[in-house]
Amino acid sequence: MLEPLEDYSSFSDNELVLLALKNQAIFAILMNRYSEKLTRYAQRISNLRTEEVEDVIQEVFIKVYKNLNDFESDLRFSSWIYRITHNQVISHHRAKNARPQTVEIDDALANRLRAEVDLTKEIISQDLKVEIATLLAKLKPIHREILVLRFFEEKSYEEISDILKKPSGSVATLIYSAKKELKEKYEKSERQSPGKN
Repeated sequence: MLEPLEDYSSFSDNELVLLALKNQAIFAILMNRYSEKLTRYAQRISNLRTEEVEDVIQEVFIKVYKNLNDFESDLRFSSWIYRITHNQVISHHRAKNARPQTVEIDDALANRLRAEVDLTKEIISQDLKVEIATLLAKLKPIHREILVLRFFEEKSYEEISDILKKPSGSVATLIYSAKKELKEKYEKSERQSPGKN
């Protein structure tokens, strides 16, 4: 019988996976731990409506549960479940023949990304959020996703490598290229803005 969730809060993901293999009710703890994070991640890398994101995340948890036996305990569970989410979002887009276009961000994330990419324009927070979201939407999908993983989801290079199935060196190169593309799009939008020289 499943004990209260609080009793499992100190357990690692990998410990919970082992327990869930013996008691499926414990899988609910993993779902609770990741539901909000994965929903936010899927929303940031896609243009899916809320209901569609909910469907995608439901499919993610079904796939994760069905494949728990295949999870390799020497890997990070978080990287594994983000990878499945990444694949599910792509599959959903292919099925709809859609392309990610919008990114939802808050003030702190907008300011962090602006500082990281060295966007020097002084603009108020609301405009910054809109501008950064618009710029991210114009990036190549892989560049958008790698910036979301690194700066919004705060994943390490190693975790990003696991999620995207790319070597760590490629992750560093992709982050550099994504920041460069974001800055180029920013500078281009500045040149095209009314009243700019």
